[in-house]
Amino acid sequence: MACTRARRPQAAAAAAALALLATACGGSGGGSGGGETLDVWIMEGTHPDATAYFDRVAADFREQTGARVNVEFVPWADAHDKFTTAIAGNTLPDVAEVGTTWTPEFAGAGALMDVSGRVGSTDAYVPGLAEAGTVDGALYGVPWYAGVRSVIYRTDVFEDLGIEQPTTWKELREAALTVSEERDGMTAFPVPGDAVYQTLPFVWGSGADLATRSDGSWTSGLDSPEARKGISFYTGLATEDGLSSAGAATWMETDLQDNFIAGDVAMMIGGSWTPAAMLEADPSLEGKIGAFPIPGPDGGYSPSFLGGSHLTISNTAEAPDLAWSYIELLTDDENARRWAEATTYFPGKEKQLEPYTSSDDPLVRPFAEQMSEAGRGLPATENFGKVQGDKVLEAMLQDILNDEATVEEATSRAAGEIEQILNKDS
Repeated sequence: MACTRARRPQAAAAAAALALLATACGGSGGGSGGGETLDVWIMEGTHPDATAYFDRVAADFREQTGARVNVEFVPWADAHDKFTTAIAGNTLPDVAEVGTTWTPEFAGAGALMDVSGRVGSTDAYVPGLAEAGTVDGALYGVPWYAGVRSVIYRTDVFEDLGIEQPTTWKELREAALTVSEERDGMTAFPVPGDAVYQTLPFVWGSGADLATRSDGSWTSGLDSPEARKGISFYTGLATEDGLSSAGAATWMETDLQDNFIAGDVAMMIGGSWTPAAMLEADPSLEGKIGAFPIPGPDGGYSPSFLGGSHLTISNTAEAPDLAWSYIELLTDDENARRWAEATTYFPGKEKQLEPYTSSDDPLVRPFAEQMSEAGRGLPATENFGKVQGDKVLEAMLQDILNDEATVEEATSRAAGEIEQILNKDS
């Protein structure tokens, strides 16, 4: 997971709705742990009062199983190195929160337990999160929570110009063109060159894949006609229509947010956590921010990356049944409600997500619908982290935006690099 956010005032209505559906907590794993201690790693920064939350869970767990829980909070910035060191030294905790993009890597290293037999069918979980925790057909990460990106826009600008929420790529472009023509000095739809998650919906929405595996070999779909069509549309908003800005070619996601807050951006792709940060930075934006799922080319939704966390059991866990009982407790309806209410991230089970997809909150429902109906993970392979580390997709995007390569040239090069990386030692 690569995003944190503050509590949003608008989330109260959704939280209240979810509270009506809450059930009494109680894991059913059957793991008896009288006198035992379970070691757990939880990432630091997601929950504003994580200590109190996990103290309460630990008390419930001790009452149910007799076992104690020792929770260590690990800063996200240090977590990956801490995991790799622990894997090398066989010192992983019994249970650990793992970012969804790391699960395939750690599973591939042999560090995580296959929990497929304990979970059974993954139908209860949000598909994109379950997919992200699955490697070669086996589930190693139990979906816990996630955020997702959709389109965020200035409702006051749309209302003044009579623009309806776009439902297709064509309508998205037309809305941005209208803003560009009528709002001098406002960037209608920035295309950030250092923010890849904003690009992926146009790859996936076109029907292409970043990479797929067949007969033990990975093939990238970035150089397919479908992917090129989606990337051409997206980058064309900048290079052909002038709806972005020259500076945006090097923008990160934080730059999108800062420029939106400053009143310089009318529409952008941002995370479900972003409106809260915007309102905290500038309360005068209250009522002026809206959101809608990223449209598909001809309707429906384009898939968006799900960034969140799995719960995992180490292969060195001495009491896997007890560890599984703890995961069941953390993901039951009551604790999922409490976690979602405090963090405003969405829970990983479809049923637990329903109060959000039916919420009246305009800054909750669109993101929840995006997550439920069109959320997606990155290719589930331990080597995809190197694709990210080498900034293959960022280089592709920036070459196109800076007119240093055509879409065909940039996607061919990126596809080749992805295949080389993913097929190494595969």
